[in-house]
Amino acid sequence: MKAIIMAGGKGTRLAPYTAVLPKPLMPLNDMPILELILRQLKQYGITEVILAVNHLSHIIRAFFDDGSRLGIQISYCYEENPLGTAGPLGTALNDLSDHFLLLNGDLLCNLDYEDLIKAHYEKKGSATIATYQRELKSDFGILDLDDSRHLVGYREKPVYRHEVSMGLYVLSREAIRPFVKPNEHLDMPDLMQMLLKNNHLVYCYPAQGLWLDIGRPDDYAKAQELFSEQREIFLSS
Repeated sequence: MKAIIMAGGKGTRLAPYTAVLPKPLMPLNDMPILELILRQLKQYGITEVILAVNHLSHIIRAFFDDGSRLGIQISYCYEENPLGTAGPLGTALNDLSDHFLLLNGDLLCNLDYEDLIKAHYEKKGSATIATYQRELKSDFGILDLDDSRHLVGYREKPVYRHEVSMGLYVLSREAIRPFVKPNEHLDMPDLMQMLLKNNHLVYCYPAQGLWLDIGRPDDYAKAQELFSEQREIFLSS
């Protein structure tokens, strides 16, 4: 199975660092996050990867080149303009396998990729979304009102739990082919909605373990601490 990694974002939430360094090269201790992702994929036998790049792409290309330093094969899909989280598929689709991984280049997790791929094939879906239970904490007390604006409940800074996308998918190439066009902007939520409207099955895989989006400053700080203290849970020796 091949993989495509979306590595073209500007990382505006991590400014000003990402003005001079592409977000996928933001370091976790001594290793860029994208290198960690590539090493994890290799551990699961995924050694052919396309990097979809835009912002500061020359730095990413200079760092990883053809991937031989990591023992993998890297090719590049260049976006002249930002194409969203699914748009690069319009150009890269024919270079991917019948079923392939798509993931964002800014996630820290210890996902069992083998189990994810196994679930995708077992469910026989057109797409599988890796999902995670995330807590969202309100900074405010929440008032519950009736239609006459009388108070019926008051919750002090409640915590909500939602199933969220990890930014990691297994996709069927032929299932998505009608919906992706070269050089057209497309985000993953829109692609998933197109699949659903056309009666495709999309399975949501409940991931276990750890997951952080390092594009968020709070998560990036946590990721730094986690990787420094528990490197072994993300990479085998």
